[in-house]
Amino acid sequence: MEVEETVETRTSWSTAQGEAHSIPCDNAGKKRKQDPAPGPAIRINEDEEEDEDDEMMSEHMRDSEEPSNKRVKPVVKSNSLTGVITPVKTPALKRIGQSISRSISFRTEARPLPPAALRPRTKASSFPRRRNSQCWSDTVESHDLTAKEIKRQEVIYELTQGERQLIDDLSLVKKVYYEPMLKLDILTESERGQIFGTLDSLIPLHQDLLSRLERLRGSEKTVGQVGPTLMDWFPCLEAYVTYCCNQVGAKALLDQKKQEKRVEHFLRLCQESSFSRKLDLWNFLDLPRSRLVKYPLLLKEIQKCTPPEHPDEDSLPDALDIIQSIVAEVNKKTGEAECQFYRRGLAYIEDSQRLQEIQLSRFLYCHGELKNNKGQRLHVFLFELALVLSRPTEDKDGGQVFHVYRQPLPNYLINLEEIPDGEPGGGGSFRGAFTGGNDKVKNCFRVSSRGRSKAHPYSLQANDSFSKQQWITCLRRAIVQSRDRTSLSSQSQLCLPPDPILCHIADLSLSSDTDLADHNSR
Repeated sequence: MEVEETVETRTSWSTAQGEAHSIPCDNAGKKRKQDPAPGPAIRINEDEEEDEDDEMMSEHMRDSEEPSNKRVKPVVKSNSLTGVITPVKTPALKRIGQSISRSISFRTEARPLPPAALRPRTKASSFPRRRNSQCWSDTVESHDLTAKEIKRQEVIYELTQGERQLIDDLSLVKKVYYEPMLKLDILTESERGQIFGTLDSLIPLHQDLLSRLERLRGSEKTVGQVGPTLMDWFPCLEAYVTYCCNQVGAKALLDQKKQEKRVEHFLRLCQESSFSRKLDLWNFLDLPRSRLVKYPLLLKEIQKCTPPEHPDEDSLPDALDIIQSIVAEVNKKTGEAECQFYRRGLAYIEDSQRLQEIQLSRFLYCHGELKNNKGQRLHVFLFELALVLSRPTEDKDGGQVFHVYRQPLPNYLINLEEIPDGEPGGGGSFRGAFTGGNDKVKNCFRVSSRGRSKAHPYSLQANDSFSKQQWITCLRRAIVQSRDRTSLSSQSQLCLPPDPILCHIADLSLSSDTDLADHNSR
């Protein structure tokens, strides 16, 4: 899965819905558009023409091992196969992907590399190559399968091709990025280990699945039963827990190192090269995460195309349960790692700001950039149990630190007020603060606290209406869940069982009375 970053400001959102992804494909046989020649082609003689052909052939041979970028024809047309943010908590695994690629992220330090000036190039092989992929139906001359079975073979073939492409891309990262950085001493050993994580261990893991899938193909290039193979292989994906948990810190360190000219120059040269397909290093490092969340979708498509009497009828549901449980576990662990990472990045000005709710939070609903009523840019974190406003700064090493701004708010004490667009801004400093002298406000909301004297109300402005709605949705959900949790905690304290010591005393008292009565009766 290839994701290009094209937006400068982004917000990482936490929702809790499954992702949907299309099964990419392109029409087979579609001709690639040729680049216009720089001038009229003049043929002088045959010798010069042969020299030019030899030169282009040599360039082509040098590029022959590069990964291609051609998409595969889709099995089904569906708009539901794209990640959509819903007004509920997103799995952390998806949220990290969104914080990298979605257009609602506001982390300005994670901007993509600015485009460099294009240099005139005359050879077609110097331009980004596309994947030379094809659909299953293009690999067979004839078949007598039904439309449903053809569709099933197409999805299985897409699963196989996806493994092959992922292996090519991960091998490319190792050969083009990791090893040169090691030889040129661009990063320290510790920095390389943190940025690349356990990426190297994922390559043989996917090579194993690819070899298994290829062995399943019969003489007619069809795959019969695939469920048992996937059931046996999916538990290997537990290795993704370590890799995905490392991604939060890896992305932050990579963004920090991009500020160094030597690192930025190296990454720019790699991104401009034809083998990169105009993707930066992080796009490649995020491919395993994208692949992981696509397995359940591919399995569901195979299951839809499997007839009831097929041998896979019983094994595919079990395989789907296994992969969904693994993705859920990776989501949970990644969310905990993300929350811990940003908690460690908070710098408190006063001890009173160190709320217990912050330390007890296990995940983030969302975080991103908002403006206050003075026009100051704040980085706001909505943890599981607390809302924290901060001012991002850099430490002495170039890393990012978030200085806590004023007093954090426990979620169960938050009052949320949505300010409709176009309404007067009200009195005091709020009037005109977001509008540059205009009495109308836009994309604003206000949060305040109940019963906290040190917590002032905060008037905040989002970048656009979509971001505002996402913040309001997440805040409402956080408030409701936090209040429900507080209510259940209070009820459990009221319904505590009697102290065992008191029960023992009561038993002794009753026993003593009985013994005394028996003694008197005698």
